[in-house]
Amino acid sequence: MTTRFTDELMQQGLTYKVLTLVSQIDVNNEFEKLQRERGLGSEKHRKEVSDLIKECRQSLAESLFAWACQSPLGKDDTLLLIGHLERVTVEANGSLDAVNLSLLMALLYCFDISFIEQNTEERDDMIHQLPLLTERQYIATIHSRLQDSQPWKLPGLQATVRLAWALALRGISQLPDVTALAEFTEADEAMAELAVADNVFLFLTESVVAAENFYQEEFYCRRIHNLITDFLALMPMKVKQLRNRADEDARMIHMSMQMGNEPPISLRRDLEHLMLLIGELYKKNPFHLELALEYWCPSEPLQTTTILGSYLGVAHQRPPQRQVVLSKFVRQMGDLLPPTIYIPYLKMLRGLASGPQCAHYCFSLLKVNGSSHVENIQGAGGSPVSWEHFFHSLMLYHEHLRKDLPSADSVQYRHLPSRGITQKEQDGLIAFLQLTTTIITWSENARLALCEHPQWTPVVVILGLLQCSIPPVLKAELLKTLAAFGKSPEIAASLWQSLEYTQILQTVRVPSQRQAIGIEVELNEIESRCEEYPLTRAFCQLISTLVESSFPSNLGAGLRPPGFDPYLQFLRDCVFLRFRTRAYRRAAEKWEVAEVVLEVFYKLLRDYEPQLEDFVDQFVELQGEEIIAYKPPGFNLMYHLLNESPMLELALSLLEEGVKQLDTYAPFPGKKHLEKAVQHCLALLNLTLQKENLFMDLLRESQLALIVSPLEQLLQGINPRTKKADNVVNIARYLYHGNTNPELAFESAKILCCISCNTNIQIKLVGDFTHDQSVSQRLMAGFVECLDSEDPEEFGELENKLAGIRHETRIHILNLLITSLERNPPSLALYLLGFELKKPVSTTNLQDPGVLGCPRTCLHAILNILEKGTEGRTGPTAVRELPQLAELCYQVIYQLCACSDTSGPTMRYLRTSQDFLFSQLQHLPFSNKEYEISMLNQMSWLMKTASIELRVTSLNRQRSHTQRLLHLLLDDMPVKPYSDGEGGIEDENRSVSGFLHFDTATKVRRKILSILDSIDFSQEIPEPLQLDFFDRAQIEQVIANCEHKNLRGQTVCNVKFLHRVLIAEVNALQGMAAIGQRPLLMEEISTILQYVVGRNKLLQCLHAKRHVLESWRQLVEIILTACPQDLIQAEDRQLIIRDILQDVHDKILDDEAAQELMPVVAGAVFTLTAHLSQAVRTEQKQPLAVGPGESHYALMLDSSFSSPPSAENPVVGFASIGDSSLHIILKKLLDFILKTGGGFQRVRTHLYGSLLYYLQIAQRPDEPDTLEAAKKTMWERLTAPEDVFSKLQRENIAIIESYGAALMEVVCRDACDGHEIGRMLALALLDRIVSVDKQQQWLLYLSNSGYLKVLVDSLVEDDHTLQSLLTPQPPLLKALYTYESKMAFLTRVAKIQQGALELLRSGVIMRLAQCHVYDMRPEMDPQGMFVMRDPPVFIPTPVDRYRQILLPALRLCQVILTSSMAQHLQAAGQVLQFLISHSDTIQAILRCQDISAGSLQELALLTGIISKAALPGILSELDVDVNEGSLMELQGHIGRFQRQCLALLSRFGGSDRLRQSKFQDDNVEGDRVSKKDEIELAMQQICANVMEYCQSLMLQSSPIFQHPVCLFTPSLSETMNRDGPRQDSQAPVVPYWRLPGLGIIVYLLKQSAGDFFSYYDSHRRSVTKLQNVEQLPPDEIKELCQSVMPAGVDKISTAQKYVLARRRLVKLINNRAKLLSLCSFIIETCLFILWRHLEYYLLHCTPTDSQDSLFAAPALFKSRRLQDSFASEANLDLRSGLTVVSQHDIDQLQADAINAFGETLQKKLLDIEGLYSKVRSRYSFIQALVRRIRGLLRISRN
Repeated sequence: MTTRFTDELMQQGLTYKVLTLVSQIDVNNEFEKLQRERGLGSEKHRKEVSDLIKECRQSLAESLFAWACQSPLGKDDTLLLIGHLERVTVEANGSLDAVNLSLLMALLYCFDISFIEQNTEERDDMIHQLPLLTERQYIATIHSRLQDSQPWKLPGLQATVRLAWALALRGISQLPDVTALAEFTEADEAMAELAVADNVFLFLTESVVAAENFYQEEFYCRRIHNLITDFLALMPMKVKQLRNRADEDARMIHMSMQMGNEPPISLRRDLEHLMLLIGELYKKNPFHLELALEYWCPSEPLQTTTILGSYLGVAHQRPPQRQVVLSKFVRQMGDLLPPTIYIPYLKMLRGLASGPQCAHYCFSLLKVNGSSHVENIQGAGGSPVSWEHFFHSLMLYHEHLRKDLPSADSVQYRHLPSRGITQKEQDGLIAFLQLTTTIITWSENARLALCEHPQWTPVVVILGLLQCSIPPVLKAELLKTLAAFGKSPEIAASLWQSLEYTQILQTVRVPSQRQAIGIEVELNEIESRCEEYPLTRAFCQLISTLVESSFPSNLGAGLRPPGFDPYLQFLRDCVFLRFRTRAYRRAAEKWEVAEVVLEVFYKLLRDYEPQLEDFVDQFVELQGEEIIAYKPPGFNLMYHLLNESPMLELALSLLEEGVKQLDTYAPFPGKKHLEKAVQHCLALLNLTLQKENLFMDLLRESQLALIVSPLEQLLQGINPRTKKADNVVNIARYLYHGNTNPELAFESAKILCCISCNTNIQIKLVGDFTHDQSVSQRLMAGFVECLDSEDPEEFGELENKLAGIRHETRIHILNLLITSLERNPPSLALYLLGFELKKPVSTTNLQDPGVLGCPRTCLHAILNILEKGTEGRTGPTAVRELPQLAELCYQVIYQLCACSDTSGPTMRYLRTSQDFLFSQLQHLPFSNKEYEISMLNQMSWLMKTASIELRVTSLNRQRSHTQRLLHLLLDDMPVKPYSDGEGGIEDENRSVSGFLHFDTATKVRRKILSILDSIDFSQEIPEPLQLDFFDRAQIEQVIANCEHKNLRGQTVCNVKFLHRVLIAEVNALQGMAAIGQRPLLMEEISTILQYVVGRNKLLQCLHAKRHVLESWRQLVEIILTACPQDLIQAEDRQLIIRDILQDVHDKILDDEAAQELMPVVAGAVFTLTAHLSQAVRTEQKQPLAVGPGESHYALMLDSSFSSPPSAENPVVGFASIGDSSLHIILKKLLDFILKTGGGFQRVRTHLYGSLLYYLQIAQRPDEPDTLEAAKKTMWERLTAPEDVFSKLQRENIAIIESYGAALMEVVCRDACDGHEIGRMLALALLDRIVSVDKQQQWLLYLSNSGYLKVLVDSLVEDDHTLQSLLTPQPPLLKALYTYESKMAFLTRVAKIQQGALELLRSGVIMRLAQCHVYDMRPEMDPQGMFVMRDPPVFIPTPVDRYRQILLPALRLCQVILTSSMAQHLQAAGQVLQFLISHSDTIQAILRCQDISAGSLQELALLTGIISKAALPGILSELDVDVNEGSLMELQGHIGRFQRQCLALLSRFGGSDRLRQSKFQDDNVEGDRVSKKDEIELAMQQICANVMEYCQSLMLQSSPIFQHPVCLFTPSLSETMNRDGPRQDSQAPVVPYWRLPGLGIIVYLLKQSAGDFFSYYDSHRRSVTKLQNVEQLPPDEIKELCQSVMPAGVDKISTAQKYVLARRRLVKLINNRAKLLSLCSFIIETCLFILWRHLEYYLLHCTPTDSQDSLFAAPALFKSRRLQDSFASEANLDLRSGLTVVSQHDIDQLQADAINAFGETLQKKLLDIEGLYSKVRSRYSFIQALVRRIRGLLRISRN
C-alpha cells in the first residue's frame, strides 16, 4: 500500500516539486518575512527557526536521496536533478552544503550499477527494475547531456557526475546483450578523461569528503568508496596512465632542479589527488565499516573472518578479483616511488591503515618492504616506505643533530644537508610519523612489536630527537607518536621514567646550569612568539595518555622529591592559568589548549581517592637530607579547588565565558573545543563536590595546617567581573542549552543536584535565580527544556550516548526537585514547579501554561511525561520506556501532595485541570518485568498519592470525586474502559459493585486486588559464594564494611569501594606463586562483585516490594477508615474485606514468599480484621427484620439478638459473608501465626491483634439489663435454641483447638517473654480463648506445661520495676501495662473453678504477699496544697499509677475467693496472709482519708475481700503451725480490720452529708458524668460489702455461742433525726474503736429503700429512651453523646450520634440495674441484722445487773489450748462498746424501733420485694423478716 502511494506521488512529479522547493526556500528570505511580522524572538528562537528552515530543505533533499537509493529515478527526473546540480555552488570553505551533497549522492545512486557483480537471480531482477536499462533513450539522453561542453558552475561537480557516468557505462558494457548501446559504452574512456581533466579527485577531496555531514550518512561513504574502487578496478589502464604521467612529471621536475630552472607550471597532479582522496576518505570510520579492508589482500588469513561489502543488508562475498586489483594498486604505487608522490602515498597508507585489521596489514606491508634488502647495510637502497628505512633515517637525524657540527662521515648521506632538516624532509617525516601513529593507535601488536625491536628502538630515538633543536611542529608530531605508544601500560611505565630522565620538562634544577631547558622554555620563548602552540598541546596529550595508562607514584625518586608535582605545576601555572592571556594566531587554538590541559586535570581528579596517608607528610631521603615527598596530584587539585585559588577563579570565569559564547548561538572558531573545555570544568567541579566530604573529614583528623572551604560555599562567592554572586546561575544557564549541548546540561544538573542538599544554600539560590526576571525565565525554560527532551531509555549505538546523557540529566533534575522539596521553603523546587515565593506557598493558584501568564514549569513537564499514553489501553508510556524517570516523577508529585504547604494547590490542579489520578490509576497495575524495582516504586508513589486524594476529598465532602476513585479501585464489574474522563459518575447513587447479585458471569478482578497480584512475594536469592582463594567469612566481613546508605536510604554495598579493597589485597601479594595465580584471583574477584551486585539488587527489590506493599496497605486503610462509610454498602464492604484478606493471606502463606514482607502484610491483616469485625458487628446491631410497628431495639431487648427464625426472617449465617468465610479467615490467620515460627514476634503481635478482633465478632455486644430476662423459667433458658454468637464461638474454638499444642506453645511462649506489646497481646489472646474454651484444653496446657507457674513467678520479678514506677517521673510505663495484662489474664483464669485451684496451687497469692510495691502507697494530699495545677495529659499521677498496680491484685484475690468453692478456706487463709503482710497499706485505705472515685474503688474491692477472708474462723484453718504470740498478732489484725470496717458504715451508710457534699464538689469540677456513676456505685458496694461482713461475722460465731454475737449497741439515736445526725456530734459519728449503734442499720435501711425507688425510676426512663432513641430531642442526644465523647460531637453524623447515645443509655441502664441489685441486697442484709439484734436484745439479753451471763459463752476459737487466755480479749475486742447495756437502753431501743420501723417503711420494703426481688425469684425473704421484726417489736418486756 505504501509503495503504491509513493509511486503515485512520484508520477505526479514529486521530484520537480522537491527540487523547486529546495531552490526556493531560503533562510534570509524567510527571516525577512518573519521580521516584518515580528515573528522572531531571542537569539535562541532565531537559531531554532533557522535550524527548522534548514532542516526542511535538508529533509526534502534527503527524501529524494532515500528514494534514489532504493529505486533509481527515471529519465526525466534524472535530467531535472542534473539540471539542478548544474547551478550549484560551494560554501565559503569550498565544501558542498548538506542539501546539495544529498542531491549529488541521489544522482550518483541513480548511476549505481554495483549489483551487476552479484549472483545471477538477483541481478536479473535488478536489471529489469533499473531505469538506466529499461527506459528507452535513458542512456542516450543522459550521455548527450553530460557530454555537453557547456561548463557547470562547479566544474568539479560536473567531473564527478561524468566519472560516475563513465563507470556506469563501463559496468553496463560487461552485460551480455548490450551491443545496441555500443556507441555509448565505447565512449566511457573519453568521459573518464573529461572527468580527470576537470580535477575530479581534488573536487571529491575538498568539496565532498570534506563536507560537514559526509560522515554522518553511511551510504555516502559507501557510494564514494564504490566510485573510487570501481575506478581503480574497472579502468586499470587509466590508473596506469596516471602513474606514468606522474613518473614523467617527477623526472621533469628533477631535471629542472638539476639545471636550476623553475619547474614547469602545467604539471598535472591527478595521481597525487587520487591518493590524497583515498587517504582522506578512509581516515575517519564512524560506522566501523572498515571499507579500506578491500585494499588489502591478506597473504595470511586473519583470525576474524569478515564478510566484505555487505551491501543493503544482502551479505555476499565480493569476488577476490577486485580485492586483488586494489591490493596490487597499493603495492605497486609504493615501488620505485618518485619523490613527488612520496608524501601523498604515505597519506594514502595512513587512510588505509585506519581500523584494527587494516592497521595490521599496513604494519606487515611496511615490515616486508624493508626486509627484502636487508643485505644492503646502508638502507639507502631499500624501499623508502618501510620501517627499516624510516627508523634508520630517524637515528641518523638524531646522530647528526646531537653533535653541534656535522662530522665528515655523515655528510655522505644524501638526505642530510649540514643545516639540519629541510622543509621537504620535515613534511616527509611528519607524514611518516602520522602513519606510524595511526598504525600503533589501532593495533596493539604493532605497538609492542615496534617498541621491542632491538635495532629500531623508536621510543629512545624519538626522545633523543626531542632534545635536539628541531621545529616545534615536528616535536609535536614526535610527542603525539609517543602518546600513541603510551597507550600500552607496559610501555607507559618505562616511558614515564624515560621522560623524567630526558628532562623534556625540567623537573630537576641543576645549580651550575645557566639557563632553563625543556618544554617550558619552548612555550614561553618560541611558541608564544610564534603565537602557535603545537608542542604544548602535544605534551598535554602525551601526559593525558600516560596518566590513564599507568601512574608511577615514585616518579623521579633519587633526583628530586618523588611525585608528579612538577608536571602538574607546569600544566597548572604555565599552561592553564596563562592560556587566556597568551596571543593566538588561530583563534580556535586558545580553546584547544584549554581543552587538553583540563582533560589532564579531569583524569587526575577522576582517579584520585582521598586516603589517610595523603594527609600525613611522607619523608624521603635525598642526597643525605630528609625532604617531604610531593602529595598525589589529585590531592593538590582538590586543595586548589577547595580554596579561592586562581585555578578555581579561572575555571569559573571560563564557565561564564562559555555560557556567554553559547548564548550568542553564532558559530565561532574552536566552538567544539570550548564546549569540551567547559565540560571538563564542570566535571572537575562535580568530582570535587563528590570527594570533598571525605577529603575534609580526613583533613580534619590529620595534623596538616591546611585550610579548605566546601566548594558549594566557594561557588556562592562574588564573581569579580560582574560583582554579583552569580557562579551557580552561570552553571545553571547551561541547562538552557540542553538540546544543543546535552553533556554540559548533564554536568550542570549534576552539580546543582549536589549543591541543593544544603538548606542554607537553597535559600540563597532561590534569591539568585529569581533576582533578575529575564534570567529567571531562562533558567526555568532551561530546566523545563531538559525535562521535556524525549529519548527512550534503551537505544542502539546510533542514537549514541547523547540520548543516555539527556535521560541522566532529567534524572538529576528530578532528584534535585526531590531533595529540595524535603527542605523548608523557600526552596528551588517550589520556584521550578511554579509555586508562589513572595506570598505563602499555600496561596498559589496553579494553572496550565499560558493561562493568566503562567509559564510552563517543571510540574507541567513532569505531568506531560506521565500523561503520554494514558488515553490508550497500554497506559503511560514513560512507565514502560523510561521506568526510572517515571518513578521519580511520581515521587515528586507525591511529595507535593504530601507536604502541607503545597498539597492544597497541587491536589486542586491535578483534580480539576488534569484529572491526573483517575487517568493514572485506571492503568494500574503496571507490568514491566524488566524493571521490576522501578515499576514497584512507581505504583507505590501513585498509590500513596491516591490515598492522600481519597482522604482529602473525604474530609472536604467532595463525594463525587471520592466515589469515582472508589469505583475504580473496588468495582468487580467491568467499567466502560477509558471513557471521556467523566465516566463513572453517570449514576451517582450506584454503590460500589451495586449489581452484585445479578450478573456474576462477567465479574472482573477488583483493581485493588489486581494491584496486589502484581506484587511478586517470592524473591530469588543469589547463590551463596563458592570461593577457592579468599576466605568466605572474611569476604562477608569486608562486604559488610563496604555497606553504605544510598539515596533512597537502603543499605547497599558500595561495589566500587569493594572492588578497590579486593584489588589492593591482590596487589599486596608477593612472590611468583601470586603472579601465576593472578588471573584466577581476578576471576574470583569478579565472581564476588557479581554476587554483591546481585545482593544489592535483592535488597533494593525487597525494599521496593515493602514500599509498594506499605503503599497498598495505606490505600486500603484509607478506603476503609477515611472514606465516608455510606459510599460502600455494608454488604460489599464485608465482601471486599474478605476478598482482600483471603488474597493477602494466600500470597504470604505461599512457601516461596519472602519473610521480609511479613511485617507489612501482618499490619494490613490487622487493619483489615479490625474493619471486618467492625463491619460485621455494625451489621449485627442493625435490626434483623423489624416490622413497621416494632421498635429499633425490639430484638436487642431479648437476651440475644436472634429471635427464633420465623418464616420471613431466616437467619442464614452470622454475617452477610457467611460463617464459612469467617472460618477460612480464622484458619489463615492461625496458619500465618504458625508460619512465623520462633522469630518475628512483632509480626505475631499484629496477628494476635487481628485474632482478638476476629474473636470479638462472636462476642455478644453490651446489652441493656432490662430486668426482664429473669422472667423466663430455668427450663425455658435451658431449652432455648443456640444463638448465632454461641454457634460461631463454638465453631471458632473448635478450629483453634484443631491446631493443637503447636499453636498453644507459640502463644504461651510469647505471653511469657519477648517484646512488651507482644506479651500484652498474647496475654489478651489467651484471656479471650480461655474465656470461651468450654473444654478447658488451653487451661490444662497452661498448667501442665508450666507456663502458668512461670507467669505467677514473674510477679515477684516485676516487683522491683513496678516500685520504680511510683517515682514522680517514671522511666517508662511499659512494665505497668504488661503487669496489668498479666493480672487481667490471671483474673480470667481464676474465674474458672479449675483455674482458681491451679492458681492457688502455684501460690499466686503468696507471690503477691511477697511483693513490696503494694506497701509503697503514695501519700494522699486531701487539702490539695500540692496538687498539680494542670493534670498530666497522658502519664497518670503517682496515686493513679499505684491504684493501677493495687486494684488488679485486689480483684484477683476477690475472684479467687469467689470461685474457689472447694478450697475456700485455703484460699481465704492465703488472702488473709496477703492482707496481713500489707496491713499498713490496708489500714491506710480503710481509714479512707479522701473521697475520690479511685479511693472508693479501692475501698469497695478491699471491703469485699475482707468480708470473705478476715473472719475469725479462718485462723483455725490456717495450715501454718502458729505459736501463741503470732496467733495473738493475727487476731489483733483481724480485730482491727473488723473495727475499721464497722467504722466505714457510719461514714458511708450513716448519714447523707458526705454524699451530698461530694456530689456538689464533683459538679463544680465539671467532671464527667460517668465519674458520678462510678462514685455512687462504689459507695453502695462498700455498704453492701460491710453489711455482708457483719452478717458473716454474726453467722460464723453463732454456732459457738448460744446467742449470736452482737455487733451494734442497742441505740437507735442515729435514726431519730430525720435530717441526719445531730449537729453537736463530732464528724465521725462514732469513733471507730467504739461499736456503732443499731441506728446506723435502720438509717441505712431507710436510705437504701429511698435510693431504690429513685434508681428504679431512672432505670425505667432510660429503657424507654433506649427504645425510642430516634424520637429524642436533639439537645438530649447531644448531652448523651458528650458524656461518651466530650469534644467534637458537632462534627459527627446523625447516625453516629445515635450510636453514641445508645451506647451511653445501655451503660446507664446497666449501672442502674447494678445499683438496684446492691440496694436490694443491702436492704435484705440490714433487715436480717436488725432482726437478729432485736431478737437478742429484746429476748435474750440480760441487762447490767446480771452481766456475767454475757461472757459465760465458750470461747470464740476452737483452739482449746489458747482458749483461756484469749477468750476475754477476743470478745472484749468485739464488745468494747457493749460492756454496759442497761434495762433503760433496752426499753429505749424498743420504743425507738417502733417509731423508726413504721408502716411507711414496711410498705416500701414490701413494694420493693414485689417490684424487684420476686422477679429475681427469692420469693418472700423481706416479707418474712418484716413480719418477724414486727412481731418482736410487739412483745412487751415485762
